[in-house]
Amino acid sequence: MSVLEIQDLKVCYGGIVALNGISFSVDEGKIVTLIGANGAGKSTTLRSIMGLVPITSGTITYNGVKLNGMDTRKIVEMGLVLVPEGRRVFPNLTTLENLKIGGYLQDKSHEQQGLERVYELFPRLKERHWQLAGTLSGGEQQMLAVGRALMANPKMIMMDEPSLGLAPLVVKDIFSIIKKINEAGVTVLLIEQNANVALRTAHTGYVMETGNITLSGPGRELLENEEIKFAYLGKSK
Repeated sequence: MSVLEIQDLKVCYGGIVALNGISFSVDEGKIVTLIGANGAGKSTTLRSIMGLVPITSGTITYNGVKLNGMDTRKIVEMGLVLVPEGRRVFPNLTTLENLKIGGYLQDKSHEQQGLERVYELFPRLKERHWQLAGTLSGGEQQMLAVGRALMANPKMIMMDEPSLGLAPLVVKDIFSIIKKINEAGVTVLLIEQNANVALRTAHTGYVMETGNITLSGPGRELLENEEIKFAYLGKSK
């Protein structure tokens, strides 16, 4: 069953078409990835879903509810959250304060449950709860960004380039956590330039090129596609 449905979504910035009528779906309980080069429209897609970018035409439906024109706060209340590109932590607040901000729409009685859930996934954040977020390493900040989103107790989480700027070992840890989050029942939609790790992790993948979806299929099958090997995995035809 699809939890998120995108139909003929078009977004324009001035005279520039960022999304050219794309359609795709995300099934409940699955990991879905959008891969593509810079400027393909991946981030615009996620920002459109969250109501951060006005859409030109098309529909966005989440759990049967049309999101077009809906306030971002309401979308979060419905259980859909975004981990933005570049982490966007509050550098002058502590790790704990950042996490509590993520749960600001939740009942305060559930705050401790949320913290325990995050600390179980990210023990490092518990160790660093007192530390200013701006002094954390890049990997720790990414963990914090994901943890902050989880404090909202989401049914579905979207991630924008979770591996960006991170060392290979840290990337491996982050994607291991993404699998654990999914196994706990959270649907995941992620965009990622590291096509290899994204397609190995995702149940379903979509390839975006200049505002269009040009290819889709099971993640592991797309890894074997010759065009993807050449364009995204650095392998010759």
